[in-house]
Amino acid sequence: MEKRVVITGLGVVAPNGVGLEAFTHAIKNGISGIKHDAELERLQFSCQIAGKPVISTELALKYFSELELRNFNSTGILYGVIAGIDAWKDAGLSMEINKEPDWDSGTIFGTGTSGIDKFRESIYKIDDFKTRRLGSTAVAQTMNSGVSAYLGGKLGLGNQVSTNSSACTTGTESILMAYERIKSGKAKRILAGSTSDSGPYIWGGFDAMKVCTFKHNENPENGSRPMSVSASGFVPGSGAGALILEDLESALNRGATIYAEVLGGNLNSGGQRGLGTMTAPNPIAVQKCIQDALKNSGINANDVDAINGHLTATSKDSLEIQNWSEALDRKGKEFPYINSLKSMVGHCLSGAGSIESVASVLQLHHGFVFPNINCADLHPEITAIIDESSIPQQLIEKDLNIIAKASFGFGDVNGCVIFKKYSYSPIGR
Repeated sequence: MEKRVVITGLGVVAPNGVGLEAFTHAIKNGISGIKHDAELERLQFSCQIAGKPVISTELALKYFSELELRNFNSTGILYGVIAGIDAWKDAGLSMEINKEPDWDSGTIFGTGTSGIDKFRESIYKIDDFKTRRLGSTAVAQTMNSGVSAYLGGKLGLGNQVSTNSSACTTGTESILMAYERIKSGKAKRILAGSTSDSGPYIWGGFDAMKVCTFKHNENPENGSRPMSVSASGFVPGSGAGALILEDLESALNRGATIYAEVLGGNLNSGGQRGLGTMTAPNPIAVQKCIQDALKNSGINANDVDAINGHLTATSKDSLEIQNWSEALDRKGKEFPYINSLKSMVGHCLSGAGSIESVASVLQLHHGFVFPNINCADLHPEITAIIDESSIPQQLIEKDLNIIAKASFGFGDVNGCVIFKKYSYSPIGR
């Protein structure tokens, strides 16, 4: 018998808030975490603004020992471990160190890269014949699975411990992979999430591609403008989101807080065929991904109350709205609410899907739709498809039942997950 899967814990490290309380306050009030970045200016980037979480040494020492932090400079692992442990604690799970691994619990925690700054340091030391000065954690910091390895060790996880990587779809993919493992009975709970390193060595390639905005270096908070006619490219960001997915029976037995239920979802690729390329989505595949996610979740298009979109503040935003409209066969005033967290945090790359999923679940649990900022000048190609009322620019306090969250990544890969407000029923949903 397939298990029902619910969310019992959340953790987040975002540019506009580290921790659930700060993050919830920020998204409800439209607070931006995008700031001027002196290092990007020094390196003469076109885009000199970014969304970067603020992590003090004092905070880091709550998750790592002083010895662990010696020669440690992998921001992605730092963000991921903080978000992951926060989600674990939020779920009411024990941090006690046991002799036996927790065979029922695992983690699928994705990333795009790991330890870029440590890689750079390693290259220079090796070239200078100083290999022995790399330190004992150089491998753990630079291997892609470093974040899941750190989390697995700190939490004593004995089930699947792995790292997935699918560009901007990584976080959404990790949630769906965790969902499938729990639904099939192979695990009782999985810490799902994703993280992204920060800094010029991550963001430089995008600046070179000219997909980042260069028009808002003097007013950073106005720089990320999804769905806006004045959008001029995305703002680079970083951070991590984490969710504890758990089978319903286990959650009820523990008396855990249940934030939401995962009804299902879908992952696919456009194969870089038709209009799909390395950097552009195949619209047919995007629409199929959404429709198959609804089918997998056992719901109809009209059941969707809100959408948390990918919406990066590029020329593809209008295409994404069109794809949602066609996939759901809803337009004008019949279109559900839609918002983009990137208006407040920028594009957090491999961390985006999980951070945005945390925001989606918070909306369900607390009953609100967070505002889109910087889009008073909505693109006419978008308002030709859907009504302006579907794109809230002020907080809406409203009970929601179902939210669709989607991510579309480099390589023409897509993911859509369906979250539902939890309601107890002994059989079915």
